[in-house]
Amino acid sequence: MWFRNLLVYRLTQDLQLDAEKLEAALASKPARPCASQELSTYGFVAPLGKGADAPLAHVSQEFFLIAARKEERILPGSVVRDALKEKVDEIEEQQMRKVYKKERDQLKDDIVQAFLPRAFLRRQTTFAAIAPKQGLILVDASSPKKAEDLLSTLREALGSLPVRPLSVKVAPTATFTEWMKSPQASNGLQLLDECELRDTHEDGGIVRCKRQDLGSDEVQNHLAAGKLVTKLSLAWSDKLSLLIDDKLALKRLRFEDLLQDQAEQDGGDDALAQQDASFTLMMLTFTEFLPQLIEALGGEEIPQGI
Repeated sequence: MWFRNLLVYRLTQDLQLDAEKLEAALASKPARPCASQELSTYGFVAPLGKGADAPLAHVSQEFFLIAARKEERILPGSVVRDALKEKVDEIEEQQMRKVYKKERDQLKDDIVQAFLPRAFLRRQTTFAAIAPKQGLILVDASSPKKAEDLLSTLREALGSLPVRPLSVKVAPTATFTEWMKSPQASNGLQLLDECELRDTHEDGGIVRCKRQDLGSDEVQNHLAAGKLVTKLSLAWSDKLSLLIDDKLALKRLRFEDLLQDQAEQDGGDDALAQQDASFTLMMLTFTEFLPQLIEALGGEEIPQGI
């Protein structure tokens, strides 16, 4: 139960939430299979454990773990296009007339509806952690779209969810670039060996470095030429490594062996207990790490009116 990606959202008001209230809210939006004519469904599932009795909200040390599942029918676009072309050609040949856009769109809709019952099903699960005391919601997702799907469904379930993406006072690219020029970070952060640099011009070049000494003359020359750092790999306190971008999305999270070994030891032989232990250790690590990261990036920006 270790997150691999992280998008951080700030609760803008106190969230009066307990396990019973959250469980009832999630139960109002359960995951379910797609009906024969549905393209997709979305709802909450048990994050840990299986079976009807598994809770939809897992609680550990005032942290809540939840999970949402999207089920969708996959129709390859090429299949629909080929079937549409065949139908249009048939009409134009038999009726000796042109098929225009409005009719073409209707034909496409009919083809999709006919193919849906035979389409492949794909399931994707997104995990999130709620830390009311810290005023944070942490989503294990690499794209804002996946995170917003979960947050909007949670908002519908709770009736209200005052939340916004975390932002900082100083542009992350400026901070990353200063770190690279040193090359060193602060607050227990260390630069690793990967970065992305972009020219400031709209059509400027992009340089991606992997397994590279970021203090080398080759990399520093790009900085001297005016390129800005938009992605940077970091390590923190011998516990965590990651790749951060200029939107503050954390990707390729890796928790060091010491934490994973501790979770295994705390959980014992029971798989569910190990998952609970890893979730707890992960959240305790995040609650220590994120304030230091935010401070290193110039402090959190609080929009006016919040």
